[in-house]
Amino acid sequence: MKAKTLLRPFLAAGLALHLAGALAAGYPQRPITMVAPFAAGGSTDATARLLAEGLGKELGQTVVVDNRPGAGGNIGAAIVAKAQPDGYTLLLATSTHATNVTLYGDKIDYSLTRDLVPVSQTAFIPNVLVVNAESGPRTLDELIARIRKGEAETYYGSAGNGSSQHLSGALFNQMVGGKMTHVPYKGGAPANQDLLAGRIQVIFSPLVEVLPYIEGGKLRALAVTTAKRSPRLPDVPAVGESLPGYEVALWNGIFAPAGTPPEVVETLAGAVARVMKQDKIRDTFASQGTEPVGNTPREFARLLPGEIDKWGKMVKISGARID
Repeated sequence: MKAKTLLRPFLAAGLALHLAGALAAGYPQRPITMVAPFAAGGSTDATARLLAEGLGKELGQTVVVDNRPGAGGNIGAAIVAKAQPDGYTLLLATSTHATNVTLYGDKIDYSLTRDLVPVSQTAFIPNVLVVNAESGPRTLDELIARIRKGEAETYYGSAGNGSSQHLSGALFNQMVGGKMTHVPYKGGAPANQDLLAGRIQVIFSPLVEVLPYIEGGKLRALAVTTAKRSPRLPDVPAVGESLPGYEVALWNGIFAPAGTPPEVVETLAGAVARVMKQDKIRDTFASQGTEPVGNTPREFARLLPGEIDKWGKMVKISGARID
């Protein structure tokens, strides 16, 4: 009797491994849910739907996008972190989730590094520094000179405290000399409208969100925040060309709940890599100035500590707080 008692944990572990192997062997056998942790109609939602279509074809199962906005993307992330680890509930996370580790601290009830497992990074996305085409400066160096002179107050808008727009601007502000004033909005759209109306002077926006205004001649792109120039705007310099060391690159990528069988994670990562090579994806991303990735779980995992540290430092520079 005693021997049977001692063997129970090993038998249970063996059964769990057997079941995980059986699950992975037939995966996927039913529709998959991809949680998009931001509102429908935004850039993350559009990316999620594009990925869902491609993954559905690769995996031979429907991939359904489930929008779960709120708390800066934390509500959707927590739902996936607590889901059954079977590969049927996925998260399309963004660099916002790396920011939230510092910005929200113990106010979030999941851990990005413990409760979720990286599957594959899907893209790098530049922010672009834009000004009003009629009233704004014509070059990045002209803007920097205006800010440093402080002859007129410069307001920069964002999608809210702790957003990538806010942090991109805060880092720029520090490196220039701290003469801009942050104006948070409830989303990028109202900030863009105030920039178009001349009520604020600058926005550091995801390129995809302001590209129509740039192409329409209503906003002027002065610089991208990535280390190199964007192929989508080859004549627009990188901020680092005038402020050496400045670099802000956004990203998104797919996560699964921790404990998801490695075989399932590898199956998903392989499917993502193939999707990222599809002409439709590459053409759509290229038109938005987005760089497709589709790396391995190990490569994505190696990226995360540096991203958490980088965005955490920018949160501290900005002074952003969530009450």
